[in-house]
Amino acid sequence: MKHKHGIRRLLTATLAAALAAAGMGAAPAPQAAAAAYAGYLFVHFRGEGLANSEQIYYSLSKGNDPLNYTQQNGGKPVLASTVGTKGVRDPFIVRSPQGDRFFLIGTDQRQYGSSDWDTPQRKGSKSIVVWESTDLVRWTNQRLVKVAPDTAGNVWAPEATYDAVQGKYVVYWASKIYAANDPDHTGTTHNRMLYATTSDFRTFSAAKTWKDPGYSVIDSTVIKNGNTYYRYSKDERDPSSSSPCAKYVLAEKSTFLLNTGFGFVSDCIGKGTISRGEGPLVFKSNSENKWYLFIDEYSGRGYVPFETSDLNSGRWIASANYSLPGSPRHGTVLPVTRAEYDRLTRQFG
Repeated sequence: MKHKHGIRRLLTATLAAALAAAGMGAAPAPQAAAAAYAGYLFVHFRGEGLANSEQIYYSLSKGNDPLNYTQQNGGKPVLASTVGTKGVRDPFIVRSPQGDRFFLIGTDQRQYGSSDWDTPQRKGSKSIVVWESTDLVRWTNQRLVKVAPDTAGNVWAPEATYDAVQGKYVVYWASKIYAANDPDHTGTTHNRMLYATTSDFRTFSAAKTWKDPGYSVIDSTVIKNGNTYYRYSKDERDPSSSSPCAKYVLAEKSTFLLNTGFGFVSDCIGKGTISRGEGPLVFKSNSENKWYLFIDEYSGRGYVPFETSDLNSGRWIASANYSLPGSPRHGTVLPVTRAEYDRLTRQFG
């Protein structure tokens, strides 16, 4: 019997090794349970009004309050870009499925001192900026990684979601794509959402189209609840178009992350409360069955929080009594553990 058990263990180990080599091994250990989260880290940039605004800033929640934050690091950047354009916008943090590593990515763009938004979409960076950390305090040397094809004019607002089905991260962003016979990108086109997959944020698959309704759409962000992915994107059409939801946020859903046909949930999110909106970020409450959607009322109040207890309803109501210091622009709110919260407070508080 001992001999049979030994053979069984050997066969099991061999099969496990083979599955792992084929990328079919057991799912990674889950990240810290939501109940263990003790606060929120708000990672953002601060627009383009100052020379150092397009860098990485931290704000930390006051305790476990998702609507009230304090600036960190004396209001100075925590990280500054030294690659590409030496500006970084739209920072996004994703926690690894094991919960022990973080990837911080962003738009390689420096807009300070310029009111020209056309050229950056024709001759902008085709890369994203990347940092890595195991503790949210110490970060690896920044790197620049090309993700878009040569026909792209820009890479805006990259975000990432881990897909357990593929065992990879799906990184998605907005790009204007020009004709192959238009190398100077002089033609007329629109932003659409592209994606690529990666295991290490160093090597990426070829970019593919994720969302292209035939008009400009940018700033997609995703949250998963149960088996459903909810995607929020900005309708980038001009307000003079026939769409009543131009410059507002659209909600969609799918059980398959890479679906190119997400189902409609709601549109015009925030209309009546904000004059227009972009840069949506979404996260779940640490303490109750509630989700928050922050939408940037650009050229207005900046981020305005909304909340819901039912993602599927598509109904979001404006939150009350919030404080978002430091003029935050397009970023991420990341739930953090007590150990992470205390470490951030000691280092940057």
